[in-house]
Amino acid sequence: MYTFEELMVLEVYRNSLETWLMALIMFTAILLGLMLARFVLSNRIEAFFGKTDASVGHFAAELIRKTRLILFMAIALYSCTQPLTLPGWIDGLMSKLPFMAFLFQCALWANMILAFVINRYVDSRKTEDEQRISKTMVAPFKFFLSVGIYALLFLLALDNLGVNITALVAGLGVGGIAVALAVQNIVGDLFAAVSIVIDKPFVIGDFIIVGEFRGVVEHIGLKTTRLRSLGGEELVFGNEDLLKSRISNYQSMKRRRINFSFGVTYETPAAKLEKIAGYVKEIIESEELATFDRAHFARYADFSLDYDVVYYVEAPEFNIYMDVQQAVNLAMYRKFEEEGIDFAYPTRTLYVAPKEGASLPPAFQEGLPVAPMSEGKGPSPKKA
Repeated sequence: MYTFEELMVLEVYRNSLETWLMALIMFTAILLGLMLARFVLSNRIEAFFGKTDASVGHFAAELIRKTRLILFMAIALYSCTQPLTLPGWIDGLMSKLPFMAFLFQCALWANMILAFVINRYVDSRKTEDEQRISKTMVAPFKFFLSVGIYALLFLLALDNLGVNITALVAGLGVGGIAVALAVQNIVGDLFAAVSIVIDKPFVIGDFIIVGEFRGVVEHIGLKTTRLRSLGGEELVFGNEDLLKSRISNYQSMKRRRINFSFGVTYETPAAKLEKIAGYVKEIIESEELATFDRAHFARYADFSLDYDVVYYVEAPEFNIYMDVQQAVNLAMYRKFEEEGIDFAYPTRTLYVAPKEGASLPPAFQEGLPVAPMSEGKGPSPKKA
């Protein structure tokens, strides 16, 4: 049996058991110390910044809390292996391990900082329209910056491992051209997304019409743009195809121009015809959100005397426009009912000629129709 002293000096893989035990204790102590430091430092920072800017304090504390255990383990492992005698390849790996773990942690920190800065920028916009535009602009740029960060850190990691990154970058450039030619559609959508962000034909939250489709823009991605239709389903468009289409954007509309027509019967006296435009003007001007433009007796139609009316609704919302138009229609119906003015609708009058040799009735001799037969429910004309 070995005594404790003899057991401690027993050599295991080029190191005494005592050295291995000390390395294990050092690894545990360093790991626990770093975890404790992370806990204490995050709380202290949040308490310190909480007196001035709570959001910054909370973010700084969260940044420290997101420090991964793998970084602590890499530092502790590197520190505890210094007193040990290890093969050259293991010693070289241990020397590079903390830096590799640090690069990985830097990528996480950089993305958190990028997200925080973008959110602060969007929240700093004063109006809702400015916030929607900011969200549209920063989303693709956030992706490109994230890819750039990871690419840079990846190249630094390869350089630390001894890889010739100059030749690698040159090879990636040639390969990138080949890949771009192979995936032209994807690249086209990618550049279309950049064009949407820069030119801003629409932003997130806009109501647009694309051909026969219409909906609210919910997401502008690198490949597709997604709309939420009025029926509730999601509409997905390729960015390149979307920009090739004619887009009607209703979000930038400040007021709606309304043009509608109606007709009255030919039996309406001329005196009442002269007053109809005035009646319509009074009705529209009585609406708070309506601005009258014009009302005219426009034309003689087949079965009606037609009026054209134009006014503006001082709000872009479709529901408000329909409420105003409904109020105008009801008021016109009541007013015309009071004044004895009939709205026209399609009618046709059929005149039947007398049989050959039959005597003409007095009514026909006076120039009036003999047997008027109207199809429909509208009032029949009094004269042929």
